Amino acid sequence: MKTTESIFFALSSIRANLLRTVLTFLIIAFGIMALVGILTSIDSIKASLSDNFASMGANTFNIIRSGTGVQGGRRGERANVGKSISFHDAMDFKEQFNFPATVSVSALGSMSAVVKLGSKETNPNCAVYGIDESYFQVAGYKIKAGRNVTAAEAREGRNVAILGTAIIDKIYPGKPRASVLGQIITIRNISYTVIGVLDEKGSSMTFSGDRMVFVPLQTLRKYMGSQTNSYNLSVSVNQATQMDYAIGEADGLMRKIRQVQLGKDADFVIEKSDNLIEILDENTATIQMSAIFIGLITLLGAAIGLMNIMLVSVTERTREIGISKSLGATRSNILSQFLVEAIVICQIGGLLGVVLGILVGNVVTLAMGGVFIIPWLWIVMGLGLCLIVGLVSGIYPAMKAASLDPIEALRHE
Repeated sequence: MKTTESIFFALSSIRANLLRTVLTFLIIAFGIMALVGILTSIDSIKASLSDNFASMGANTFNIIRSGTGVQGGRRGERANVGKSISFHDAMDFKEQFNFPATVSVSALGSMSAVVKLGSKETNPNCAVYGIDESYFQVAGYKIKAGRNVTAAEAREGRNVAILGTAIIDKIYPGKPRASVLGQIITIRNISYTVIGVLDEKGSSMTFSGDRMVFVPLQTLRKYMGSQTNSYNLSVSVNQATQMDYAIGEADGLMRKIRQVQLGKDADFVIEKSDNLIEILDENTATIQMSAIFIGLITLLGAAIGLMNIMLVSVTERTREIGISKSLGATRSNILSQFLVEAIVICQIGGLLGVVLGILVGNVVTLAMGGVFIIPWLWIVMGLGLCLIVGLVSGIYPAMKAASLDPIEALRHE
């Protein structure tokens, strides 16, 4: 019997027992949906974060207090939080770092600010960041309209601001984004003149680069200094080949400024964008394995259900099997017929589960600011697991059907 004929008989059997078969491949579909959906979400998160890390450039690194970056809590371990990097520590580093590189000092003031323009205001989800004149060059932001903060403004603390596009769309709807230049906005009853509009940055899960307000560093210190936990240093090396030398120089200088003795662990961390991506991969590996384990447990239940249905099908079609054998069907013909039927049911459930998994996984990540992806690896793995489930679930019922005595089978009522 040809494979195509076996598939035809399998589809005929599915139609004959449609409700029972549909319930079976729905169990399989939900198992694959859970597996592919979770793994798709994880891959989407990684892709989104990797894009943001990569935007910093291969020649950029950050210096932050230990225990607060991506490395904090790595592999489930609780990292010790280092002493805050003070404004004077950061400025001393910027002044003393004698290397062909651009150094930027920045700090987070608030993650829940409300920006107002006239009667319009944003939701309390805007981030206010204090920056110097070098920040956008180092961090990978681009100004679409207007101008950057000047060194004098960063040093003297003038009330000017640069806005992300999501903020402008909220407080200045229906108008060209550049028309907000020169307007007066208020944050916590403090007025700022808008001097720049950023190019669209995009989102990464709960963080949006388009919901940010950038003000001069001294302005942030003046109005939100009490909420600034620590200052961040970003360094962009002129030549990527000098990266390791620059990191070595930065580590030595920072130890000197913060008076960290030789041989002791530093209370700060130097992070490169490529290192962040590696750490992200390591931290999500456990989640991926957990998702695969959950999917396998669900598929195990589906395999047991499918085997039960196939055994019932063998009992119901005993007389049919006897007729087939009396007409010349061999053991291998009967074996392949039932085995193919189990595989077809699994593959139908698998295809449905893959489609649902991709949709669910991407809907969740898009709602959280991720990117849409098609996880080809997980699609192949899901369909491969369905093939294995079909073989495991169908082999015993198929062998039982193939071993039936044709005379006894014909007597079956």
